Amino acid sequence: MPETPPSVPRVRLLGGLALLRDGRRTPLPAGSHRLLAHLALHPEGGDRRAVAHALWPDAGESRAAGNLRTAWWRLQQVGCPLAQEDDGTLALRPEVVVDLTRLDGWMTRVLTGSATPADLAVDPAAIAEADLLPGWQEAWVVRARERLHLRRVHALERLGVLLRRAGHPTAAVEAARLAVVAEPLRESGQRALIEAHQAAGNWAVARQQFDVFRRILRREVGAEPSPALAAVATRRRG
Repeated sequence: MPETPPSVPRVRLLGGLALLRDGRRTPLPAGSHRLLAHLALHPEGGDRRAVAHALWPDAGESRAAGNLRTAWWRLQQVGCPLAQEDDGTLALRPEVVVDLTRLDGWMTRVLTGSATPADLAVDPAAIAEADLLPGWQEAWVVRARERLHLRRVHALERLGVLLRRAGHPTAAVEAARLAVVAEPLRESGQRALIEAHQAAGNWAVARQQFDVFRRILRREVGAEPSPALAAVATRRRG
């Protein structure tokens, strides 16, 4: 993923909320953190009532609206333009870069088959380890975290396939392995890892991976791997 010029305001959600300007972390006014995080998680924006209800679900409508007005005012005190209101819709300004949005773009390109060489060269461990707003338990954060987990696992699986097809089996093994660590019962991830091992010439390791998966599947859900996966894992070296 391309680097962002340091002069552009950046909102970090992965690893913890932060605002970065000119390469340095900028303190956020008290009471503005949750609003900034919500706007960064919803690049399409949201109307005032919906945002207020999401941030203060247990408050009455009037109190939630008042809380939002205060948080919105405080967010304007950071010293650079971050958010805007257009016909009642609150959103970050278009020039503000959000790390999760950039990660979403990478995942979309990988999953839709439009990945660039730079997309294939990313460090899969950094992708796998990115934790969205750790410690936050708000419902809207938990939903976003679950969505990120599923898309990330799928993207790492697909990255493994693309790397194998591009002639990089060792990198493919690492990407697929991380997907399997995150979701060991997903057969698609297991297949990506097994085929990556085979492409790297590690046929015995590929068969061992299949045997491990079969034992886990039997123990956890009382099922067997699909015949298609069994055929891939047991085929002879060509």
